[in-house]
Amino acid sequence: MLKGRLGSFIFQLIALALAFGVVSLILISVGASPLDAYKNMFVGSVGSVRKFAEVLVSFVPLLLVTAGLLITFSSGLWNIGVEGQIVLGAISTTWVFRYFIDSTLPPALIISLAILGGMLGGALWASLAGILKTFGGVNEIFGGLGLNFVSTALTIYLIFGPWKRPGVASMSGTVPFPDSFSLPQLPDLRISMWSLGIALLAIVIIYFILQGTYFGLKIKAVGKNFRAAYLLGIPTWQYSLYSFLICGALAGAAGAIQVAAVYHRLIPSISSGYGYLGLMVAMLINYQAIWAVPVALFFAALNIGSIQLPILMKLDSSLSGVLQGTLVLFVLIVEGARQKFMKKA
Repeated sequence: MLKGRLGSFIFQLIALALAFGVVSLILISVGASPLDAYKNMFVGSVGSVRKFAEVLVSFVPLLLVTAGLLITFSSGLWNIGVEGQIVLGAISTTWVFRYFIDSTLPPALIISLAILGGMLGGALWASLAGILKTFGGVNEIFGGLGLNFVSTALTIYLIFGPWKRPGVASMSGTVPFPDSFSLPQLPDLRISMWSLGIALLAIVIIYFILQGTYFGLKIKAVGKNFRAAYLLGIPTWQYSLYSFLICGALAGAAGAIQVAAVYHRLIPSISSGYGYLGLMVAMLINYQAIWAVPVALFFAALNIGSIQLPILMKLDSSLSGVLQGTLVLFVLIVEGARQKFMKKA
């Protein structure tokens, strides 16, 4: 087993080196120094407490989404609709805040209800993809993508329609909520330790569900062999729906955090692409929850660090996305090569 783990680690290092090598060639081709680019990205993400706090702001929703996707991936499902589930979580949270805007209830209770509302909204939106898959025979990839478009359109409609700012609608989003509706943040920083705690608690719970419960074992059995699990008496369609609901709830929590701790209102791009980024993180860690925290933190650091590239080197910040995608691609290729090599050995 140790040899297998060591071999897997070596192959992952090879994939990492290949990814950085390809991105370095791209940088050289446009006349930029790879070392300077990587240095600026590093300094831009951990060069100060404020910058690292911004990394954590990005890390929280990414980790929540990744935690949810680990469940659906384990059950053999590609929950591409997770992006829309983040959006519905944000919409639901906004609705709760608006409902209680003039309430005399304690702000802490309202925030808790708003986050729970976001989780419920995300879960219900995910259940639509699950129902289409289970009862309609619609592939979850196509169903999820369709629901993503609907959620985006719904956000735009609400911002420019019923929830528009007084007098004029604005792409900046709805009217900001009172400060009392925000999760407490560290002084002079945008990160909330409450949101960070929620994300870390979520990945710990998912880890123990998948590693130490009969429920997790049945989820993985359904993912490994759907028909065999059914013949063994596992209610397969129910567990497929359970996985969608759990993933949707965690994605909805990510959307709720975006509203309650980051933007303090509903904006058109509230999901910030964390759904698709979470898919890459989940694939990169080979669906193993124990690696979710460091890899999600690494991806968040790339996101924030790349902001320095246009400022210092006149390079587009999308370079981090190129690196992330290339890394996932090479990990998948190298993992396939490793498995083929191990079989021959």
